[in-house]
Amino acid sequence: MSSFRVLATNHTSFTVSDLDRSIAFFTEALGFELVNRAPRDPKLIEVIVGVPGADIEVAYVQGPGHRLELIQYHAPADRGEVKSRPCDTGFAHVAYDVDNVEAAVAASAPHQVLPLGPITTIDKGPNAGGKVVYLRDPDGVTIEYIQKPV
Repeated sequence: MSSFRVLATNHTSFTVSDLDRSIAFFTEALGFELVNRAPRDPKLIEVIVGVPGADIEVAYVQGPGHRLELIQYHAPADRGEVKSRPCDTGFAHVAYDVDNVEAAVAASAPHQVLPLGPITTIDKGPNAGGKVVYLRDPDGVTIEYIQKPV
């Protein structure tokens, strides 16, 4: 048995290329609240993330019951881009229960957050009879909308 315990989930984080665009999606399309936005001390960030030359700006957006951290790296210059698929090890996404999956998809489109496939009826599991769709933004951040069965 561990000598500690997890008390709560603090946040989930995504690295993005355009903090303004990502904040707009979460606040305008999903109705989240922008809690904080600020740069961080590069010397401290280098130590925390283990990336020499790291220079970041961080925003926190609060949704129902969960906080997201959005990070835009301004340096180092050699930073890359991840293009993972849902089947690739290490892939991650965040799922939201919505009351109208079609309306959620429509609200996401102006922010370039687009479906990976059609809205589909769930056939098994705890959400059987509901609807589901995966969407992806220009950075590869993947969002899942689930509309519970009636």
